[in-house]
Amino acid sequence: MDSTATDRFEAGRNRLASLAYRLLGSAADAEDAVQDAFLHWQAADRQRIDVPEAWLTKVTTNLCLDRLRSAQVRRERTVGAWLPEPLLDGDPMLGPADTFEQRESVSLAVLTLMERLSTLERAVYVLREAFAHSHAEIAEILDITESASQQHLHRARRRINDGRRGGGEVDPASARRIVEEFLAAATSGRTERLVALLTDDATAISDGAGGRAQTLLRYDTPERIAAVVRAGFKPTPAKRRFAGGTPALHYALVNGAPAILFVVGDHIVGSALFDIADGKIATMRGIAAPARLARLTAAWRQHGPGTRLVTPW
Repeated sequence: MDSTATDRFEAGRNRLASLAYRLLGSAADAEDAVQDAFLHWQAADRQRIDVPEAWLTKVTTNLCLDRLRSAQVRRERTVGAWLPEPLLDGDPMLGPADTFEQRESVSLAVLTLMERLSTLERAVYVLREAFAHSHAEIAEILDITESASQQHLHRARRRINDGRRGGGEVDPASARRIVEEFLAAATSGRTERLVALLTDDATAISDGAGGRAQTLLRYDTPERIAAVVRAGFKPTPAKRRFAGGTPALHYALVNGAPAILFVVGDHIVGSALFDIADGKIATMRGIAAPARLARLTAAWRQHGPGTRLVTPW
């Protein structure tokens, strides 16, 4: 393949990766899908491709849908072992962020809610909300009618809206203040203050301190969450040994939302990610599985550190 064709693909790689990430919720899988699209581009009769960007969008989208339909992926997501892979703000894979809809479509909350959608609903939602494709373009990409595209979008929006908690974007300064108050309460043992910072229907989800659990761990009452958080944030020699040292706790923005990152040297060993609604914490996700933190760590090494939080760790 000549350099012009390679350059043309590389010019659109970040856009394709952003599309694939939104569809799959995994940076590693998105990279694989984009590489597969490149192989298709290599093998194609490019003289017969009138609009390469549209062709590559169609190929990448359908490669992602094939992955979502695979037996292995369906099994993993059905048994509850799946979480979106977090990305540090500024990562090009997060893609377009000019509108609220584009920013929201890559939030961990919406990536999780998209698990409620069929594969076609998911594709239509992403192509329309994040990339502003017309229904005519979406129909061509997915080999469906424009009417079907409109119907899939309507159902997808309804299901996403039904699962939303709170409304609109959260003020960054307020979000940071809430997380800092949360951390102060978690490290001081003030569980009553932790409870006060959580919504009444708050949820906490963890991959079991590094993905050792067969399924995700879930906690659904403020009191239970506060107790688990207090135990989890209490430093011990065993936790330091597990982490490979004494973690420094940093504040960062991950997928557009506030997060606490546990960093040893230049390696992220754990993360606490927050969804804020109505001035309180609605969802907390604890992710420590190395595979889920690989790209986050790579970005951290290149662009970090964020603000270091003063804690007893």
